[in-house]
Amino acid sequence: MHASDVLLVDDDPDLLRLISLRLTSAGYRVRTADSGETALAALAVARPAAVVTDLRMPGIDGLQLFEAIHRQHPTLPVIILTAHGTIPDAVAATQRGVFGFLTKPFDSQELLQKVAAALKLSGDDGEAATASSEWRAGIVTRSPKMEDLLRQARLVADSDAAVLVYGESGTGKELLARAIHRASRRAELPFVAVNCGAIPGELLESELFGHARGAFTGAVQAHKGLFQTADKGTLFLDEIGDMPLPLQVKLLRVLQEGEVRPVGSTQSVPVDVRIISATHRDLEAQRAASLFREDLYYRLNVVSLRLPPLAERREDIPVLATHFLRKLAERYRKPLPTLAPDAMALLIAAPWPGNVRQLLNLLEQAVALTTTAVIPASVVQNALREDAAALVPFEEARKSFERDYLVRLLKITGGNVTQAAQMAKRNRTEFYKLLQRHKLEPSMFKEGKG
Repeated sequence: MHASDVLLVDDDPDLLRLISLRLTSAGYRVRTADSGETALAALAVARPAAVVTDLRMPGIDGLQLFEAIHRQHPTLPVIILTAHGTIPDAVAATQRGVFGFLTKPFDSQELLQKVAAALKLSGDDGEAATASSEWRAGIVTRSPKMEDLLRQARLVADSDAAVLVYGESGTGKELLARAIHRASRRAELPFVAVNCGAIPGELLESELFGHARGAFTGAVQAHKGLFQTADKGTLFLDEIGDMPLPLQVKLLRVLQEGEVRPVGSTQSVPVDVRIISATHRDLEAQRAASLFREDLYYRLNVVSLRLPPLAERREDIPVLATHFLRKLAERYRKPLPTLAPDAMALLIAAPWPGNVRQLLNLLEQAVALTTTAVIPASVVQNALREDAAALVPFEEARKSFERDYLVRLLKITGGNVTQAAQMAKRNRTEFYKLLQRHKLEPSMFKEGKG
């Protein structure tokens, strides 16, 4: 059986041990926390498949913990246990989005059934996780933000709802769209992608809807458009914000009627296509400025997913770099190169306006220009074409982001407190106090690397 991760939170050490044993014996991997504060620290390190928490705890109680989790990870199911449960408590909790509410003493089987149901709903049950292990192929991450996004993507994949992916250029919007397609019931059918900003408007209509023979000069034969090519599958409309207004009207008609009329034809052709669109633009602002049709916006934006920029997931830079270097070594038929420690530090600190695509391009340039087994910092520095900005000194970091800053440092250094303290420009004693304040244990990060 595939083991799903469950985070168990209770301030009673005996109950924590007992429930942990029950869940472990049922095949789950269990991490424990003795307070809401410790639970939030554990969540920052790695996102579990479900959370089981006591309601009444000193400091952050179970409902406050749920609210904090729900803000960051809206699809993460939370089950609340309490010895003080009443029907109004349960109703209030479930209305706020809590997955389940059990009153102590509870039956072990009831708890296990509730956890299994939560995992099934979130797409994290062992059977589903094993069966879908390849759907996210090519997406390399250890970022909690990305993992939460991927869980949302996995959930929406099961439906035919239109998805709008927001993200800066180079964040991997098409990669996410392909992952959603692979996780859907249309996985064995075509996935067709088109960049709406790369094709002139007058040609884009023919490209999408097709054209009849003789429809215009040069149309010497009929052309089947991308909607027909993607029939029964998925059509990915990249940079949808660049589509001209007249074409937006025609696209809306196709989505409403489920059929396309090729340019120059009098006959419509029925199509069954799942639409995923993407943009780096602010469609809300374009809609307000009448540059994007409001009715089309709501058709496309049934579910919206936001891909974080690379600067918000710096803990992914070392694993992405290793992944890209392995692929580039195969392509160039070279021995696998490694990055010198100061070269990796430059990558981690760089601003990355071009995101993951820029990182890949930079590493490809480095591999092509390096003749040694180790890529030096000078090659990376030249490729960046500017001084790499250092990580923000800790004392300048905003207090509300203190925990995220510490987590990022510990992930980058693999739990090495000496290196993390040096990067934060703090001495070890001060740094340990900061970790204690946020209930962060370096060992959690060392285990995460294994």
